[in-house]
Order: sequence, then structure tokens, then C-alpha cells
Amino acid sequence: MTELQRQGAAAKAASRALAIAGTEKKNEALEAIASILERRQDEWLAANAEDLAAAREAGMRTSMLDRLALTPERVAQIAGGVREAAALPDPVGEIVKETVRPNGLLIRRQRVPLGVIAIIYEARPNVTVDAAALCLKAGNACILRGGKEAIRSNRCAAALMREALASVGLPEDAISLVQNTDRESAHELMHLEEYVDVLIPRGGAGLIRAVAKEASVPVIRTGEGVCHVYVDKDADLAMAAKILYNAKCSRPSVCNAAECAVLHKSVAEAFLNEALPLLDQKNVELRGDAKICNILGTRAKEASEEDWDAEYGDYTLAVKTVTSLDEAISFINDHGTGHSECIVTSDEEAARRFLSEVDAAAVYWNASTRFTDGGEFGLGAEIGISTQKLHARGPMGLEELTSWKYVVTGNGQVR
Repeated sequence: MTELQRQGAAAKAASRALAIAGTEKKNEALEAIASILERRQDEWLAANAEDLAAAREAGMRTSMLDRLALTPERVAQIAGGVREAAALPDPVGEIVKETVRPNGLLIRRQRVPLGVIAIIYEARPNVTVDAAALCLKAGNACILRGGKEAIRSNRCAAALMREALASVGLPEDAISLVQNTDRESAHELMHLEEYVDVLIPRGGAGLIRAVAKEASVPVIRTGEGVCHVYVDKDADLAMAAKILYNAKCSRPSVCNAAECAVLHKSVAEAFLNEALPLLDQKNVELRGDAKICNILGTRAKEASEEDWDAEYGDYTLAVKTVTSLDEAISFINDHGTGHSECIVTSDEEAARRFLSEVDAAAVYWNASTRFTDGGEFGLGAEIGISTQKLHARGPMGLEELTSWKYVVTGNGQVR
């Protein structure tokens, strides 16, 4: 067996123990994880400092450095997220549906863990803990494969969490980290059918598409975030400017950040007059179509065809003008990734059509796309935002990390 196969076999065995561990034991483990991360945060921060130094030397851009960085405040937030997971209702064992057939059979549909969840992600050490905590609460073992930029941070976090599991009598292999960050390890993990029940990629569009194309294990696509804010002809322009600023600038590296503003041509110039003072605070680079470049002159660069499909993850914004609501909906459906889309308008009928006809996991009327997040929806922490349509769509919380089985009770019925 290869090292990864051994890791998979250990995770599979651990998943069977977790599936029957019970809520109290899982919550005890989650509290142990939160406590050890807080108590020994200096170790985690030191490892992260080494990752940051290496990333700066390699020329990582500022927005990505922000995703990589840990601080005492962020450690506290991460530990708090683990405790929030512990406080959430346990979905495992829930009876989703119950029916009695004419022949007397009692048929229950009951939630059960997925089993072993593999997660491939990039330079975000918080994902190491967030994903492990959610998988654990839903009764799943996890195999984590982060990017090379965060390997020191991830090794430290995984070691601390495994220590916490052992301290409460759960198998430490319920959480494991792939130590090798080369392409071969990712490729092997994508084909570990004997042990991995589902693979969840988290990161940029390139990573997610590559995993979906290559993997032979089942994949849930998450996080491809080419999100739009459409400013309708009947929009409150001051409101629209604030929404766009928040959607683009509050944290541009995340998947629910806006990457493109779509402006009705009749309000384009007036809206830009409202929005530019805000966008200029963050030196947002604008890439516009011909009408935008005509309005803004050298303030905007001419957009290429690739810009309409770009997930920048930075302070760059594509700006497109349209002549109608129909054109806006068509453009967004053609160039969006099915994540989060927003219309700003006072026209209720236009909003109704947008919400109905735009194909995305979350659609908004007069609110920022940045709310597409499990915590903001009241669902608790999530393992990602699913942009597909099978099994899960939108924020993936605990319920989405379970499957179900049918439990059938009879008294001698035969067919």
C-alpha cells in the first residue's frame, strides 16, 4: 500500500467509529479541539509565520497573503467556530420522513454520515480546522489536502486536532492531513475510490474544474465565484454603490465577492459617479466595455472577453453595460458560475423576474452577495458553497455532510 492508501484505510476505520460515537462524544471532541488551539496557539502562529515569510518571498499577492495569515483574533474566531459547530443540532440519526405502507411496513428515512470526506483546498489554514470540525460533528472522517503555501500551518493544526481526538477517546485518524503537497498526492487522492466517499475541492475556479475533470471519486463542486451585481434602471443608486462596494471590497479574495458589475446603460454614468468615490478608497481597477471606457476614459481599462469570466480574487472589477433586464439576465447566466447574483432595483416585477430566471445557488434583491455564507444564513459554519445541483446547493452545513438510509420495520411481510 502507498502512504495515502494507508491513510485512507485508517480514515475508513475511524469513520465507522465516528458514525456511532454519539452527539455527546463528538461535542466533547470539538471542545477539546477548540481548547487546544487556544491553549497552544503560539505553536500554530509560529508555523503560520514561516508560511507567510515563504509566501512573501515567492511573491504572493496581498489579497492571497490575507487568506493565508493567522492572527490571535483569527485563532479565537476559528476556535469559536468549532464551538459553534458543537452547539448545532446533530443531524445524524434524524428521521427525515416516515411512512407506513398498506402492507404494514414502517419505512423511515434516516440521516447517516457520508463516511470519509476528502477535501482539497488552497492557502487557507482556517479551512483545515473548519472542515475538520464540520466533518466530525456530522460523523465523518476527513482527509485534508491543503496547498503548499500553508503546509506548516496545516501540519501544526492537524497534529493539535489529532491530539485532541485521542484525549477524548476517539480515533485520531478521524482527522488526517496529506503531508505531501505535490501534484501526485492530489492525483492519487482523487482516485482513492476504495476509501473516499466524496471529495470536496475548495479554492479558485481552476482548482475546482481540474478536480471535477480528473477525479474518479464523487465530487461536490464548491466555491467557483464569478458573482455579479446588476444595477437596474430603477435602482436607488446610492444604495447600489454601497452594495457593490461591500460585495467587491469587504474581502475580495473570497468566493462570494462580486467580480462584475452589470449596469443598465441609462444609469451607468450616474451610478459610476456614486460608486467611484467608494471604489477609489481601495484603488479598485476597472475593466469596462466600450461605453464604460467612454464614460471613464483612462480610469478604466478596456475589458477582454476573458474578463467577463474572470474570478479575480483581488481589487479588480469588470463592468458591463446592458440595454435591458433581459440582456442582464442572459449575460449573468452565460458568464456566472452559479454562485451568488444580485439585482438592485425598486421595480418589484424586475426583481421577481431576476430572482426567478437567474440560475444560481443564491439570488439577492437589494443586498450584497457577501451574505452567501452558512453563518449569515443561520445555518452555522459551512464547508463550502456548492455551485452544483445534485445533493447540495448553496452553503454546505451539517445536513449536507450527511446522506440517508431507509430503515424498514415489518412483522413478517414478504413480497
